[in-house]
Amino acid sequence: MHELSVTEGILDIALENAKKAGASKVTSINLMIGKLSSIVDDSVQFYWDTISENTICEGAKLVFTRIPATLKCQDCQTEYDIEQELRPCPNCKGYNVIITRGEEFYLDSIEIEKEDTK
Repeated sequence: MHELSVTEGILDIALENAKKAGASKVTSINLMIGKLSSIVDDSVQFYWDTISENTICEGAKLVFTRIPATLKCQDCQTEYDIEQELRPCPNCKGYNVIITRGEEFYLDSIEIEKEDTK
């Protein structure tokens, strides 16, 4: 359910920036989502289709890019990517790790159209 408030935030940001840029239409929104994030693409898309109706964002394509999850071993300083589950450091086999990447969620860019002012 938190995807609704997240999607509302995306819409607010897109509308604000599109207005500043003098856009007549938002055509695409590029979202960066960490693999460890709890954001569900399909849910965001579902809410987007509903809440963007009757705005300049209606019909804009949402592009979801997943950021790999990276851990850093606090014992030997090795950084490594994980796919799904926590795994020990490939160098020292320890579990004293921190997440350095993969929990992000942000709007990276917006593509717009401007009305011809000629």
